[in-house]
Amino acid sequence: MKQELLHAPYSISYITLDEGPEPAHRHHFFELVYIISGTGTQCINQSKFDYHDGHMFLVTPEDCHSFDIKSTTTFFFLKFNNIYLKDSGIPGENIQRLEYILQNASHKQGCILKNLTDKQLVRPVVEAIIRETINQDIYNRELIQQLVNTLIVVVARNIAKFQQLDVSEQTEAKALDILHYIQNNIYDPEKLKADHLGKQFNISSAYLSRYFKQHTGETMQQYLGNYKTQLIVHRLLHSDKRITEIANEFNFTDESHFNKYFKKQKGLSPKEFRKQAREKVVEKMA
Repeated sequence: MKQELLHAPYSISYITLDEGPEPAHRHHFFELVYIISGTGTQCINQSKFDYHDGHMFLVTPEDCHSFDIKSTTTFFFLKFNNIYLKDSGIPGENIQRLEYILQNASHKQGCILKNLTDKQLVRPVVEAIIRETINQDIYNRELIQQLVNTLIVVVARNIAKFQQLDVSEQTEAKALDILHYIQNNIYDPEKLKADHLGKQFNISSAYLSRYFKQHTGETMQQYLGNYKTQLIVHRLLHSDKRITEIANEFNFTDESHFNKYFKKQKGLSPKEFRKQAREKVVEKMA
């Protein structure tokens, strides 16, 4: 299977195609695909979605994807990697969340734009990026970077709001606020205690867990454990941080405590998990 490479932190392209399918391929970077016009089918990891103008898909690293074009389609592609995220000018405290949200996007729901106002925002942003790319006017590089950052943040917002857990447009605003508060404060255990959360959202600590499960499908402790573990997995797979540094980042008392926690969750120590994951990547590339 073809492996596509990205030789810069990000790249922009747009193309009109009359027929498909495009051969299935993988790559090691993120790719936002926006449908300017046309119809067809997008396949990501054997999940198929019909597309039409205004749809946007996120392809994450190592996904296998292809298109089957039904009517002439104009595609906009934004390809970017973790290096771009770190050098993008997006505030550093938000980079970790963005990386995690993008890396863990679900492909089960097709188009990732669920918020109507965001759908209305994305098209003019895409059109502005294309204009700046064509015109090459003064400061166009700086402006394109700001527009690219806008697209990435809008996409991350839609994933965080509508693809995390069992939430939808109908989920109560307070439940979403609690979910986002947890995500924002996952590195600060004191702010995630039931008493603190109860005061923050004016819900009794006794009722809080029941309310959270009712609106998200998981207990708060289950979600906290799963979310923290997935963040740790992301660090192990996509960073060169030492095990001790990751343990400190998540406020474990020491590396031994961190090892016990992770082994209970994944059946392997962090070191063994990272080693096996990297060996699999090498095998795929061989």
